[in-house]
Order: sequence, then structure tokens, then C-alpha cells
Amino acid sequence: MHFAALAALAAAAAAPVSAFYLPGSAPRDYKPGDQVDVFVNTVTPLLNATLRSLISYDYYDPRFHFCQPEGGPVKQAESLGSILFGDRILSSPFDIKMGEDVKCLTLCRSKVPGNDAKFIHDRIREDYGLNFIIDGLPGAELKKDSRTGEQFLDGQGFLLGLHGYNGIGSDDKPALNNHYDIYIEYHKRAENKIRVVGVMVYPRSVDSIVAGEETPNCNREGKPLYLSETADNQFLYTYSVQFRESDVVWSLRWDSYLHVFHPKIHWFSLINSLIIVGFLCFMVSAVLYRTISKDISRYNQVDLADDVQEDYGWKLVHAEVFRQPQRPMLLAVLVGNGFHLAGMTLVTLMFALLGFLSPSNRGSLETVLLICWTLFGCVSGYVSARVYASIGGDQWKPNLVLTAVLFPTIVFTIIGVLNLLLVFTGASGAIPFGTILVILFMWFLISVPLTVAGYFFGMKHGGWSNPVRTNQIPRQIPPCPWYLKPVPAAILCGILPFAAAFVELYFMLSSLFGNRAYYAFGFLFLTFGVVALTTATVTILFTYFILCSEEYRWHWRSFLVGGGASFWVFVYGLYYWARNLSLGSLTSVVLYLGYLLLASLLVFILLGSIGATASWWATRRLYSAVRVD
Repeated sequence: MHFAALAALAAAAAAPVSAFYLPGSAPRDYKPGDQVDVFVNTVTPLLNATLRSLISYDYYDPRFHFCQPEGGPVKQAESLGSILFGDRILSSPFDIKMGEDVKCLTLCRSKVPGNDAKFIHDRIREDYGLNFIIDGLPGAELKKDSRTGEQFLDGQGFLLGLHGYNGIGSDDKPALNNHYDIYIEYHKRAENKIRVVGVMVYPRSVDSIVAGEETPNCNREGKPLYLSETADNQFLYTYSVQFRESDVVWSLRWDSYLHVFHPKIHWFSLINSLIIVGFLCFMVSAVLYRTISKDISRYNQVDLADDVQEDYGWKLVHAEVFRQPQRPMLLAVLVGNGFHLAGMTLVTLMFALLGFLSPSNRGSLETVLLICWTLFGCVSGYVSARVYASIGGDQWKPNLVLTAVLFPTIVFTIIGVLNLLLVFTGASGAIPFGTILVILFMWFLISVPLTVAGYFFGMKHGGWSNPVRTNQIPRQIPPCPWYLKPVPAAILCGILPFAAAFVELYFMLSSLFGNRAYYAFGFLFLTFGVVALTTATVTILFTYFILCSEEYRWHWRSFLVGGGASFWVFVYGLYYWARNLSLGSLTSVVLYLGYLLLASLLVFILLGSIGATASWWATRRLYSAVRVD
């Protein structure tokens, strides 16, 4: 259920009970003449035809020479997730009063040197955009979906300037947008209770300085503002404000922003995935049930004439199948951290699905992800302890340490390297040092102790017993076909889970790199379930095949096959880069590949743990059903 629907139900129930609002989502009532604050966020590249950069800049970066409020900009309080994902919200010099229309007011006079003009031109060519926030709503342009004809507010921002294909100016001579037409839609509940329900900003480029006149002229048609790269430039930033009454109530104001692009594709992809996974599960279950039932019946049937039974197929390795795998500690650590990620993902998706992660509360999704990651350390400790005991591990101290620190260290190292790159380039998306300390505090003082507690709880329960004994001497393994070897099998088997999610993956990448809010959590929740079920089914089938070929080293193979979809995620990320991105700097390329590598690693560990667990369950059920003489 979307947040808007929950808010509507809360409003309808306000008479008999006391309503409450989630943090950051409470409405604000204005009176006529009240100050309407305008906040500014980072200057970010926009996803138009292509995305040309991944580096964001602080709005008050001195090279932009934007107008500043008297006394300097004031930083606004932000959530931890908002900071991590690049929000830097500051006050602005706009003076807007509720209900008072104004035209062509001067914001400030700006002076831009030639070197900074070149910097601004480069950002215009890369389709950078500005982000205004009024009453929690992003300043947006009203656009029309070419496929559905539906009008919506594009909340990713508006262009810094115009060049080439997108209007006035050319790639050689970009025009800077220095005038903002701001339209504020409001809903009037009572005479002194006015609520903002929509914000639209339309930028224009106009050389508003007229020789001999003191007031600017914002309506000079055919007079865009061009900056010189060889001399100083002086010009005016101006703005106009118009208020419009609207019938839209406050609880539904986000509906215009939450536009679902290609809704039929979402449904087609989901239905197609459900059909595929349903057919796959049915076929695999039917085939395995018929085959294994016959095998079990034959194996359990003793020849009374000579009392001899010859083993063949998967029963040949019954005394080897639960032999300790290579690097058992690492396997237990990875499976434990995979369950950690799975629990974090499920809980976050459920919160988002129920509407608790309001888009008006910026960074709420990322904050919940971080909190869940911190609190679910007990899951990784518990699972790692039991898995390690089940596969015969006895060095519990190093296993506990690795469970608590190995995976977070790898992730923090990758993020730290990318963050240093952002710091050196002067990007606003670099994580502040104070935020890094907060995350380390959450890790060492909350997550690690919970992991230790979960580990000792898992040790108390011990490992799972094996249904058959293991021989002292390992059995010789015959050569297996190439398609059952670890790497080819992981690549081939990873196609099906990836095929169930690749359409949704496109929208997630567009949201992550294109500065667009992702809100199709219903589709994402079902897609996650389909992918998990497909991964488990494919891995069980593969494990059966390798056991039939007398290959009993299935532990690591099942993990690799389960995580095989991560290979296709990385490949699809490269395709998305070639198709939708036009990154012009080495820094942006390194950032994209680093984020893509991190995402693929998370998918590998998450789905690998699902595959390994499913194979473990199926193998135990299989060998507990046969009689071993």
C-alpha cells in the first residue's frame, strides 16, 4: 500500500481517534503572508537522453556563483540515509510569502569570471540540473508521458542551462538559465490553514539587464544569457512566483510525482517471471519426484535371493556427500552474511511496501536499510555458527571474528576508495567524516556485539546432524562434463534468476544513477520472491545432476551456482552503461564500475547463500529417505 493511501485512511479516521504522522511527514499549515522557505539541494546530472556524469556538486560551490542568503547558507538537518546518498540541503535567498504573487524580482547580481564560465558551460553540456525543495516537495517541471499521455511532475530537478538539442543555445555556446518561474499549488482547508500540494519550477535563460533601466526585464524574447569564457560576466538572477489553488488534498500531493514509467512493462515482466518460475518449479519438482522416488524405491528394495544390492547413481556417494568441504570457515561466513543481507532486504521491502518509507522523509529508505543491517548482525552470527558446526568446523574463534568483520570490511573498503575519489574531485556526494564515524560506531558498538550474541546462541543449538556417515578415505571422483564444472555451471544457471529480474533491474539502475526516486516496491517485493525461488530451484536441480555424476563436492558449487546471477547483473550493468550512459570523465567511469562491482558482490552473496541453503536442505532430505547398508 502506498504512503498516500495510508495518509488518506489516517485523515478519514481523524474524527473518532487521534491521528499521528510518521516522522518527517507531518503537514504544515500556512496563513496568508507566511514565509514559504525555499531550500536548495545539490547540483546533479539529470537522466535525459543519456546520463553524462556521476559527480554531484554543492549548490554553493564557488564556481557556480549562485545567490546566497544574507549571513551565509544554513545547513538543514538530514537523516543518515539522506547524507549517505548525497543530499546536502541548504537555505536560499528566495523571499516568498504565502498567497503573494510576484513578477521578475531580482535575487542578486552575479559576477562570473571567464574560467568559472567554462566550468558552468561544461556542466550545462553534461545536463546538470538544480534541485529546489519547498515544503518538502521537489521543484519539478510538468511533463507528459509520450506512451500513456499522462501528465506528471518530474521531480529529478530542472536544467542548469540549455544547449544543443534541448532548446536555445548550442553545444559550442550554451545558455545559462538565470530566471525561475515558480508555481506553487495550494489547498485551502480554512481561512488560515493553507497547505502546499505542488511545486513547479520552469527555468529560462534571459539577459534581463537593460541599458539605462534600473529594473530587470524578464520577458526579453530572443535574448538568452550567454557567458563569455574570456572575460568577466555580470548578470542578474531573477524569479517570479505565482500561487494556484488546487483541489488536491495534502495526503495525495505526491501522486503527481510518483509516476510509474512503462507500467505495462512492469506487469508484463512480473507475470512473465511468475509463469516461468511456476513452470520451472512444477517441472523440476515433477521430474525430481518421479526420478528420485524410483531411485529410492529401487535402492530400498533388497534382492532376497543373494541379499546383494549394487549402488549406482547418486547413492554411490552417500558416504562422501557430507564430507567437509574446502575452506569450511569461509563458506560458513559467506552463508551467514548472505542471510544477514536477506533479512535486511526483506524487512526493508516490507516497510516500503506498507508505505512507512514516505518520499517526503528524504533518505528514509536508506536509513532503514542501514538500521536493519546494524540490527541483523545477530542473524549472520547465528547462521554462521550453525553452518560451521554442521560441516565439521572446530575453530570457532576465528570464524566468529571473520563473520563479524570480513564482509563489512570489504564493503567499507570499496566505498572508502570511491569516497576518496569523490573527495579529490570536490564532489558534494563525498561522505562527511562525521558520518563515517557514526557508521563505524554503529558497526563496532551495535552490529559486532549482536553478531557475537547470535554466534553464541547458534553454538548453543549446535550443527545439524547428517543422515549418513562419512568414510575415512575419500572416494575417487570421475571426470564430469564441462557444463557441470563450477564456473560454466554458475554462468549457465545464473541466466534464469537474472531473467526473472532484469526488467526491474533497469528501473533500479535508472533510479540509482539517474537521480529518480524508486517507488515500485510492490513489483520489487514480488520480483525478489520470484528470484529467490528460481535460484533455489535451479540450484537443487544442479546439485542433483552433479551427485548423479558422482561429484560429491557440492557445497561450494551450490553457492557459486546460486550466486551465478551476479555475473549477469554485472554484464547487464555494462550493457546499461553502453546504452544509457555517456560518461565523459575517468572519475565517473571508475565510480560507475565501483558501484556496479559492489552491487554484483551483494547479489552474489545473497543469492549464493539461498542456493547453498536450498541444496543443503534437499540433500539432507534425499539421503535421509534411503536405507544405507
